[in-house]
Amino acid sequence: MEPARITVIDDDPSSRDLLTRLLRGEGYQVTPLTDGREALERLAADGAPDLVVSDIRMGEVDGLQVTDAFRQKAPETPVILVTAFGNIDGAVEAIRRGAFDYVSKPYDIDAIKVVVARAVKQRQLALENKALRRDLREKYRLENVVGRSEAMLQVYKTAARVAATDATVLIQGESGTGKELVARAIHAASPRSGGPFVAVDCGAIAEGVLESELFGHARGAFTGAQASRRGLFEEANQGTLFLDEIGDVGPNLQARLLRALQEGTIRRVGTNEAVTVDVRVVAASNKDLAAEVKAGRFREDLYYRLNVVTIRIPPLRERREDIPLLAEHFAAKHGRAEGAAISAQARDLLVGYDWPGNVRELENVVARGLALNPSGVILPEDLPESIRRAGEVPVAPAALPAEDRPTLAELEKRYAVQVLRETGGNKTRAAEILGIDRKTLYRLLGDERE
Repeated sequence: MEPARITVIDDDPSSRDLLTRLLRGEGYQVTPLTDGREALERLAADGAPDLVVSDIRMGEVDGLQVTDAFRQKAPETPVILVTAFGNIDGAVEAIRRGAFDYVSKPYDIDAIKVVVARAVKQRQLALENKALRRDLREKYRLENVVGRSEAMLQVYKTAARVAATDATVLIQGESGTGKELVARAIHAASPRSGGPFVAVDCGAIAEGVLESELFGHARGAFTGAQASRRGLFEEANQGTLFLDEIGDVGPNLQARLLRALQEGTIRRVGTNEAVTVDVRVVAASNKDLAAEVKAGRFREDLYYRLNVVTIRIPPLRERREDIPLLAEHFAAKHGRAEGAAISAQARDLLVGYDWPGNVRELENVVARGLALNPSGVILPEDLPESIRRAGEVPVAPAALPAEDRPTLAELEKRYAVQVLRETGGNKTRAAEILGIDRKTLYRLLGDERE
């Protein structure tokens, strides 16, 4: 990693030289400047450094003006202000204007090293978080929820409209249809995109554990709770909480979820203290929650709280026109080289299959096919046997002339004779295989004797 680039601005030569030598000794790349105007000219021409350490009192452009300019044009670059006239008012004004920290002369060498290291670390984290948010927006933007069918266009439209609001969303669809991907896309397109997206699979966690996961717990709330712990509602504050498979939640936890949605507060397990949370909830289920309400397995009031906006993601078999597009998308994603593709014959087999596992199954099949075929083009033989078999057209046997068709009694007799031969004439064993008694076997054979 390249050393951090630090600009030191001070019109006092001795102070400027001292700080420059000190920071270079710590391994930083330091550019010393004599006034704030030169720093702003370099900002416009060369871009921002990783850190600015500036004296406050200078000629035409002082340290506060430098801070204002960097806050506006390079907000990720922290500014540390230095002055020989340290007082509380100066510190308050420096921080109010957006300075990272405020240091008084003469320098405490150890203290300045610590402050600079913290500021450089903050810059790195700010850039990493910005890149991460950009990557997440790219990965989870609505355009990346692949499909061009009319059914998916309706999903896109509804998701795009609801993303700009704070409404609770219920996403319904079979397993593997991409419910979490749509939930992430809604979050990424919403005003909350800078906040956390926290997902929990409610169906995969025992209810007692899930309660603690969602709401947190106080120290000593149960055996093993040696310290207080924040729950996922608190972790998702200012962001989105995705409750996958909400239909699997039991009645007691349903009541707690309803209270959290109604009041905007939660209570950790083992305490009555209310904690305010600002969370947008997106829930998903592969069950028909309306039917679950009628059956008495899901609270009606919670259903209506969750069901402010409903998005139904159709199964893949209902939008077969999307299968080639999805398959090519996954081929590009999992291909080891450019040009990964699917042959026409393989594509026809994919379109003809019913996909009980939906989009998730399709992605796994494409990834498997590319792993098996180093050429990068998936052929029919690279697909699982179940998909190849589903594409086979059964051949009907040629029709027999009417006079050649045996009667049902004749067919039964032929079959009984064949089984009797296989048992070496043992009528008791033959009857057992045929699932009949010996008298019925004699009747089939045309022999009335027992």
